[in-house]
Amino acid sequence: MSDFPVVAAVDGSEHSHRALEWALGEAHRLGAELRVVHVSPEELQVGLARIHSLGQDPEIVDAVLEGAKRQVEAYADGGVRAQYATLDGSVSDALVAEAGRARVLVVGSRGRGGFASLLLGSTSRSLTSSAPCPVVVVPHEARAAALTERPEAGRVLLGLHPEETADAVVAFAFEEARGRSVALEVVTAYPVPPSPLLMVGPPAPVVPLTDVPEPDRPEFEQEADEHQAARLGPFTERYHDVKVVRVVAPMDAAGRLVEDSATAALVVVGRHHRRLRPGSLTMGSVAHAVLQHAQCPVAVVPAAPEEHAAG
Repeated sequence: MSDFPVVAAVDGSEHSHRALEWALGEAHRLGAELRVVHVSPEELQVGLARIHSLGQDPEIVDAVLEGAKRQVEAYADGGVRAQYATLDGSVSDALVAEAGRARVLVVGSRGRGGFASLLLGSTSRSLTSSAPCPVVVVPHEARAAALTERPEAGRVLLGLHPEETADAVVAFAFEEARGRSVALEVVTAYPVPPSPLLMVGPPAPVVPLTDVPEPDRPEFEQEADEHQAARLGPFTERYHDVKVVRVVAPMDAAGRLVEDSATAALVVVGRHHRRLRPGSLTMGSVAHAVLQHAQCPVAVVPAAPEEHAAG
């Protein structure tokens, strides 16, 4: 997969321009080729099919790709190798096929013509659920927070369920942090006993591990901390040059990830299909919440094929 391109899906919308900008940076950082694709509108596909049936073969200029090409050429003086393709078929099917030959697929949070009230379009939602490669959803300008000069700005966040998050997800997050020379913040949620106060009161604040004396920490928090440390052990050895900030939070992993996304470069979550024990917060629901509300790009990473088989 290291030879596969970074694929950016464009449709001429402001959302896809932002996605292309992110994909350009990713391709440049990885030294990978960039493949820019545009799925033709259905009405144009139908019209061209009729023309072809009459034995004619008109040369059609894809204005969306031409605009994307100008954007790519203006980036870093054209320092990224790029190819362009106009695709036929439904948007979701065409992009899933592209994802089978992609290192990562980058899309905007919504496409052209999407309702302004929707934070996540149907195509982006479908791709994060079905694409065989990591899918990065780049939020539109209104949601994208400007990174500050704070020390943690630009770091990578990982939502980790020690028992469910696949190795491919963890490795992707470490690779992204290493490639950017930034810290990796790992967030794990732990269950808390039900309480009427928790049902009607505000969310419990997240307490950094270092601020709580070891003897006073609840047993379930210590257990979550130990499970997280054990799960990360092989990766911290492999990626010894990546600074890891470990966080365990009561129940609301999504809330912590969304809050911290305001000063992050990327949030990484896994795509899970197995059910957890009743009443637990699955990473599937975390991924959905983060996609809806994060202020930075979100990478949804599937398990590797062998991990699917093992699961």
